[in-house]
Amino acid sequence: MHACLVRSAAALAVAAGTLSWAPAASAEPSEPTPSASAAPAAKPASDAGSVEITTKDTAGDALPGAAFLLLDSAGQEAARGQSDAQGSLTFPDLAPGVYRLKQMASGSPLHEIVSDQDVIVTPSATTRLTITDPFKAAKVLLQAKDDKTGSLLPGATVNIGTGTSTLLTLTTGTKGAASGELPVSSRRTQFWVKEIKAPAGYDLYKPTKTFTAGPGAPVTVAVTNAKTATDPKPDPSSKPTHRPTDSPSSPGKPNSGTAGATPSASGSDTPEPDSSPVAATSVKDSTQKTPTGSLAHTGADATPWLVGGAAVLIAAGGGALLLARRSRTDSLTDDSPES
Repeated sequence: MHACLVRSAAALAVAAGTLSWAPAASAEPSEPTPSASAAPAAKPASDAGSVEITTKDTAGDALPGAAFLLLDSAGQEAARGQSDAQGSLTFPDLAPGVYRLKQMASGSPLHEIVSDQDVIVTPSATTRLTITDPFKAAKVLLQAKDDKTGSLLPGATVNIGTGTSTLLTLTTGTKGAASGELPVSSRRTQFWVKEIKAPAGYDLYKPTKTFTAGPGAPVTVAVTNAKTATDPKPDPSSKPTHRPTDSPSSPGKPNSGTAGATPSASGSDTPEPDSSPVAATSVKDSTQKTPTGSLAHTGADATPWLVGGAAVLIAAGGGALLLARRSRTDSLTDDSPES
């Protein structure tokens, strides 16, 4: 039928006396135009994952304003952002894979940032991370001082810690000072300091001192030492100029007043009686001194001396009387008349 229509059209053109070109329809079937619905479908969004970050410090407080950068496996930036007032931050719509998380700032002048870490994003899942930023360390200056003059002392060693843990050991140098850093766990942390070695020539400072330090803040701690007491050495030039006197209370020892007397030949402690009453009295006084702390003598021991003295006096008186009578007799004889 299609061929009949073509012949009829050609006959009509010839009959009209004109020659014109009329395209002939092709008998080949035409290709259907592809529809938009036949285009390949995009990867469904449900395969994407996300990263949720919570920031806080070692005391448990949230850290707003902490900045983070997320890099893909090729090192290209995949996302960046800052934590909100609650310390939270979310990176959504991330293709599954391994990422590198970098903290750029802690959001606080009292806190340090953490090291970089890898983050794995899984399809249709949220990876949750808790970032804990430590406090900045406190800066400690230790000094050892003389408790009298306040001068700095080298060679003092102390331990510094908190609770039952020793965190730092410092030894003062030639200028009497030493410095170090103390890790802190809160905005105000209490520490103790105890000296374990004293400077040369000084006693150990035994009390345990306490002090408080804050993050990143400098603090000075001082221990005081007293000089070690030493006994004075005797002066070799100091020599006694006289011999000590024997105590009169020591029995059997000669008295200092009779040190030059010649001992009797018999070796007896009893001295020979003197013919003079004065000598007898002197001997009595020197031998009858009452020692300190002992009972006084009754005087019975002086009887022989008194008897001897009396005998001497009687003999002397008798001799004098005899001489007087003889002298009188001679005088009477000379005065009588001659016959």
